[in-house]
Amino acid sequence: MPVSIRKLTGRIGAVVEGVDLTAPSDPSTVTALREALNEHKAIVFDQVNLDNAGQERVAAWFGELTTAHPNIPAADGTTNVLAVDSETSKADAWHTDVTFVVNPPQVTTLRSLAIPPYGGETLIANAAAAYRDLPEPLRALADSLRVVHTNQHDYARPPATTALRQEYDRVFVSAPYEAEHPVVRVHPLTGERGLFIGGFAQRIVGLPSSDSADLLRILQSYVTRPENILRWTWSPGQLLIFDNRITQHYGVDNYDDHPRRLNRVTVAGDVPVGVDGRRSRQLVGDASHYTGVLEAVA
Repeated sequence: MPVSIRKLTGRIGAVVEGVDLTAPSDPSTVTALREALNEHKAIVFDQVNLDNAGQERVAAWFGELTTAHPNIPAADGTTNVLAVDSETSKADAWHTDVTFVVNPPQVTTLRSLAIPPYGGETLIANAAAAYRDLPEPLRALADSLRVVHTNQHDYARPPATTALRQEYDRVFVSAPYEAEHPVVRVHPLTGERGLFIGGFAQRIVGLPSSDSADLLRILQSYVTRPENILRWTWSPGQLLIFDNRITQHYGVDNYDDHPRRLNRVTVAGDVPVGVDGRRSRQLVGDASHYTGVLEAVA
C-alpha cells in the first residue's frame, strides 16, 4: 500500500496509513514520514503491533535516541523508554519535552498501553501557528527575547498526594538543569518560526519576574488557542509521533483514578537557534548522559 496521509485538523495532526511499522524501514517511507511530520507536526498510527523494542526501532528512523530522561530511570529492561504512568505522574500542564537541556529532543513518540474508559486525551499545539497568530509588534518583540527553562519546579500538577508521586517529583528535580533558549526558535528543516516556551520556561532574560510572567502568559495564550490544538483520544495500540521542536503538549487529567499508561521514546535534537542566529546554551547541569547533539541540516 502507498503511504496515505489524512489530516485531522486544519492546523495540526494527521493519521498515517499504509505503513507497516513492524517491517524494516526503507528510505522512501522514512522520507514520507519526515515530510508528514514537518507539515502536520503530529502523526498517528492505529493498531500498531509494537513492543518496547519495536517502538525504539521506529523512533530511530528519525535519528539517534536519547536515554529515557536526564533524571527519571528508564522502564524496566530498557534504556530509552520512559513510562508515562498516571500512578507516578500526570503531565497536565502545557510543555515541550526536556527543554531544560541545551538540545531538547527533536521528536517524541508515545505508544498507548493502558487507556482509561474515558478521558485521558493528549493535546498537542502547533507553536508555529501560534507565532504566525501574533500581532506584528508582539512578534517582533518575541523574536528578540531569550528565556531560561528549568526542571526545578513541579510543572505537571499541584503537590503530589501519594508516596509514588512524591518520589517521582523528588527524582525529577534531583539533579538541577537550566538552559537558555530563544523565545522564537527557527526550525532547522522547514525554516518555520515557532514559540519555544511552555511549562519549563520560567523567566525571560533581562525582565523583572513579574513582567516575565505576564509576557510568558500572553505568548502562551496564543499557543493554546483552540484552533492550534489537536485533541487526541487514545485507543489501545496506537503510536503518536510529534515534532518536539515546534509543538507543546498536555495530558488531560479527566479520567478519575483509572490507570493510564503510555511509553515514551524520544529522538536526540539539535541546539535551538533563534531568529538572530544565536544558539541556546546550558546554564546548569550536564545532560551528556541523556542525549547526544544532533548536527541539524538546514
